[in-house]
Amino acid sequence: MGMTLAEKILARASGRPLVRPDEIVVAKVDLAMSHENADLVRKSFLEIGVTKVWDPSKIVIIFDHRIPAESEKTATTHKAVREFVAAQGIQHFYDVGRGGVCHQVLPEHGHVWPGMVLVGTDSHTTTHGAFGAFATGIGATEMSGVWTEGKLWFKVPSTIRIVVDGEFRPWISAKDLILRIIGMLGSDGADYRAVEFDGAAIRSMTVASRMVLANLAMEMGAKVAFTPVDEILLDYLRPRTSRKLEMIGPDADAQYERIIKMDAGEDLWEPQIACPHSVDNVKPLSELGEVPVEQAVLGSCTNGRLEDLEVAAKIVAGRTVHPRTRMVVIPASQQVYRDAMRLGYLETLAAAGAIINCPGCGPCVGVHQGILAAGETCVSSTNRNFLGRMGSKDSKVYLASPAVVAASAIAGKLAHPADIVKEVPCLVEV
Repeated sequence: MGMTLAEKILARASGRPLVRPDEIVVAKVDLAMSHENADLVRKSFLEIGVTKVWDPSKIVIIFDHRIPAESEKTATTHKAVREFVAAQGIQHFYDVGRGGVCHQVLPEHGHVWPGMVLVGTDSHTTTHGAFGAFATGIGATEMSGVWTEGKLWFKVPSTIRIVVDGEFRPWISAKDLILRIIGMLGSDGADYRAVEFDGAAIRSMTVASRMVLANLAMEMGAKVAFTPVDEILLDYLRPRTSRKLEMIGPDADAQYERIIKMDAGEDLWEPQIACPHSVDNVKPLSELGEVPVEQAVLGSCTNGRLEDLEVAAKIVAGRTVHPRTRMVVIPASQQVYRDAMRLGYLETLAAAGAIINCPGCGPCVGVHQGILAAGETCVSSTNRNFLGRMGSKDSKVYLASPAVVAASAIAGKLAHPADIVKEVPCLVEV
């Protein structure tokens, strides 16, 4: 009997020939990632009493949640982490202006590869399943143990396989697909499961779009989520690493808890919107009627990549953000920022009236760079719309694709891109 991809990776990492769902294994960790919460990990690590981390070359720390520091407290946290990084000889540290959102920086700089075990003190670490990694979020105390021993115990998850065939309709994207799936399965529909996305529609996606699926799979409870390891992925990785890359995948006779089949063209007729205050409160755009928006946010670890800025720029080109709406644009990394600047996307967005923030998490975490006041409504390409997530508990956040965010910024209300642009622009991944 064969193994799913999650089982195969955990078997290898734990030195076992075979593992099955619900078994407990102790797996070697290939990479341990933290952002500003590395300070919590640092404090827990020091309490253990060990003087040196297990392998400073396998730890990556990236400042992204509160950059530049928005308060003296955050500045003090940053300072403490910088000092720890220097004392421990941690080689891979991305300070303000040198990285961006952690889940964008890791693959950009060649830290992720198929078949690895990656843990991060961030819930959306599942993003890296788009690179064939068993990647999952853990707590600060767990991470201090990883820093000490370089391994961690896992319960082997059962796997849900989601096969999506067909072709997407105009203006429909990976964000619409995963919101539809979350709406179908619910916020706990994949609780502590692995999810394998596959099918013709998935394999036709760019790496950036695949990252959207793996990222948001966490919002239906997934422990890990994978998209296919194929030539499209390897072509992305080869220029970024000298490591020998493996075309790893599930066995043909792997056993799944459930297999879900969808058709991108038949099952997705229009953009999908996650309505307040839950990511699984998903409705088609046409059902929502008139929803004025005071803010439109384009960015985050879900949708702040180059193709997202490109589609937004092509929608707003020659137009002006509605007078009642603020458009906040946040490139996912310094590299994305520079590429978008070189290609003119940022100029186009700024000319339309958008403000361009520095790469990072920004208002997604509700602490700075565009938080909401009471009574305000935001349409956002981010990943969560919980009560008070982006500021006031009396505000509302609707989650949507970058195209819908851009169209809504121009309309001043939730809007279909086709209502703004009559021809679908050709998008090219750079």
